[in-house]
Amino acid sequence: MQRIITVAGGGLAGLVAAITCAEAGARVRLLEAHHSLGGRARATAPPYVAHDGPHVLYCDGPWWRWLAERDLLGPFSGVPLRGLAGFRFRHDGRMRRTPPAALLRVLARRRRRAPADVDFHTWIRGHHGERAASAASNLMGVATFDADPGRLSAAFVWERLLRVFAPNPPARYLTGGWTGLVDRLAGRARALGVVIETGARVTGLPASPVIVATSLDAAGRLLGTALPGVHSGRTLLLDLAVRADRRDAFVVSDLDAAGWLERYTLPDPSLAPPGESLIQAQLPLREGEGRAGALARLEGLVGQALPGWQERVTWRRHSIANRRTGALDLPGRTWRDRPAVERGDGVFLAGDMVAAPGLLSEVSFHSGIAAARGALAHRP
Repeated sequence: MQRIITVAGGGLAGLVAAITCAEAGARVRLLEAHHSLGGRARATAPPYVAHDGPHVLYCDGPWWRWLAERDLLGPFSGVPLRGLAGFRFRHDGRMRRTPPAALLRVLARRRRRAPADVDFHTWIRGHHGERAASAASNLMGVATFDADPGRLSAAFVWERLLRVFAPNPPARYLTGGWTGLVDRLAGRARALGVVIETGARVTGLPASPVIVATSLDAAGRLLGTALPGVHSGRTLLLDLAVRADRRDAFVVSDLDAAGWLERYTLPDPSLAPPGESLIQAQLPLREGEGRAGALARLEGLVGQALPGWQERVTWRRHSIANRRTGALDLPGRTWRDRPAVERGDGVFLAGDMVAAPGLLSEVSFHSGIAAARGALAHRP
C-alpha cells in the first residue's frame, strides 16, 4: 500500500512541500492548526489588506520561476515609474530624495565579494568609512528586521543588499497580496489530490515520512528536542490607511534607524478602497525597547513621509513581529549552520529558519523542496 506523506503546517513551505510530493505521485495529507492556510503569509480581510511585513517576490530567483512554470503567479506589477520619484531617504534626521554620496559609493561596488566571518559594518567601514558603513547597515533593515543589521555576517547582508537594491529592481507585487498566492497554491495542491485539513492541531509527531513546516519552537516540541538557536528579527509594524495625497512618499528608507515605509497601494490599488492609500511602516526594536517608545519613533518617521497623516487616517493597526522574520546569520555562520532539513527517521523540517538559502520567503521555498525530496526518497 502506498505510504502517506504528512505535512504539518500550511504556510508557504508546507504548501510547496505538499505540491512537490504530490507532483511525484505521492499521497499527501496536510494538517494546519489554524482555520486558514498561509502561516505568516496571512493578511487582514478586505477592504484593507495588510501583511506581516513586506510582501514582494523577487523575479530573479528560483521561487519565482517555480511559480511561473505552474501558472501560480497571477497578476502582478513591478515598481511603477511614477513611484521612482516617490523614493525618500531619512538621513541625519532630514528627508531627502537621493541617498548620501557615501552610500552611493557602496552601491556602485557590486562586484565585490563579502566575507562570512566579519560583520557587515566592519567590512564596509574598512572600505568606505564610518558614515557609509552606518548608512549601508541601516539601509538593510527592510530585509533583516534587525535594529543593527551591521552586526550580521557581511556575506549575509551583502547578498541581500545586491538583490534588493539592484539597478533593475526585481521586486514584484502580486495583485491582492499574499492571500491570492496562498489560495492558488492550495488549489494546485488539492487538484493534485492533497488532502488539506485546517483546524487540525498536531500534538504528536505523525508517522514517517513527515515534513514539519511550522515555527522552530513548535517543531522542537513535536520532535521532543531543542533545536539549535537561530537569530531572528524583532520589529514594530504600523499599518495605516489614509486618504490619498499626491505629496505622500512611495518608499522611505530610514538610514538613521533601519526603518522602512512603503505605500503598497501605488503598485496595487486593490489593497484599499478607492481614494485611500495603504501604508506599512516598520521599525526594528532596540535592545530592551518597549512598544510605546518604538511606536513614538516610528510615528516620527511617518510624519516626515506623509504630511498631515493623522488627520487623514481611516484605519490603523500595529503589532510586534517577534522571531517571525526569518533567520539572520551572525559572523562566522551561514545558512548551512541552521537546523538541518533532514532530522533522521523520515522526519524533515521546512520553513524560513532552517538550513536553506535564499532571500526572505525563498528560504521557505528551498526548504520545502528539499524536505519533499527527502520524504519521497525515504525508505523505512
